[in-house]
Amino acid sequence: MDYFVGLDVSLRSAAVCVIDGDGRTVLERTVACEIDDISECLADLPACNLRIGFEAGAMSQYLFFGLQAAGFDVVCMEARQVNAALSTMRNKTDKTDARGIANVLRSGWFNPVHMKSREAHAVRVLLSSRKAVQRKCIDLANEIRGLFRIFGLRLPPRIEQASFDEKVRPLVEANADLSHALLPLLDARAVLFSTYRELDRRVKQLASNDDTCLRFMAIPGVGPIAALTFKAAVDDPKRFTSSRTVAAHFGLTPRRYQSGEMDNPGRISKAGDADVRSALYAAANAMMTRSVASSEIKSWGLRLMRRKGRRRAIVAVARKLAVVMHRMWADNTEFRQRPLEGTA
Repeated sequence: MDYFVGLDVSLRSAAVCVIDGDGRTVLERTVACEIDDISECLADLPACNLRIGFEAGAMSQYLFFGLQAAGFDVVCMEARQVNAALSTMRNKTDKTDARGIANVLRSGWFNPVHMKSREAHAVRVLLSSRKAVQRKCIDLANEIRGLFRIFGLRLPPRIEQASFDEKVRPLVEANADLSHALLPLLDARAVLFSTYRELDRRVKQLASNDDTCLRFMAIPGVGPIAALTFKAAVDDPKRFTSSRTVAAHFGLTPRRYQSGEMDNPGRISKAGDADVRSALYAAANAMMTRSVASSEIKSWGLRLMRRKGRRRAIVAVARKLAVVMHRMWADNTEFRQRPLEGTA
């Protein structure tokens, strides 16, 4: 007999519910969110007829690879679909959620989530660390700007982050009251900015040593951040059967609501990874506004900008970049500025 295990996972504990092929509850228990504890809980059941499911979350990678190494058949389910199924239940508890996840697993009404490799997660951690430190540097610079206004000091509207300290520190040291309060803040920002530059150097070095990222960066507007972000998010190009679905996966395609005679296309769905969407938008904006290199994508985007406006055109170019980058990766090809002669 087949058994289906639903795990409702939190940071420290996991509610376990086991049901059989007919939907009857076999076991319900709460254990620590550890591989050994979950394995011990399921030790009395035949592993060959057991399938474990849980919704995507912060502990997904740890549980997926850990339970898989323990010999279990494991599936990670899309959180939106699981949430839609669980929302029909009258009471929400960890116990009922685990039972609901087990029933979703038994019914097959779910999309499995691709579990990224550890290498992809390591790149994401590096990119997230760089972004977090960069935001703190900007926050401290803005805080100093605001405190300056109290004393009637107005900094230029734009100051490069690299030259912020050398332009602001003389103004602070010239005022005893400001020196007492703001010099420690400037020192803290200087340390953070030094850390940011080191993380930025590591990101660029990682991208320059990766053949796939180097091919991506041959596209006008695509830099090391966009290339690494896209590569780490996709992880395996073979998991997308069509390059056109990549843009939809990252929320760059319009929503659509159709019912009877009503058919309303909406704005982009903004589903999936927001960092990838932001990186692709920034790359498209750089291609359209700052890059001097011409390409078919840029020419198409400029024509679209005249008809639809700047924002829509940049989103459309970002969507096309996602398709082109995936196709380049899947086919191991280079970016061509112009189409080959004799092709449409």
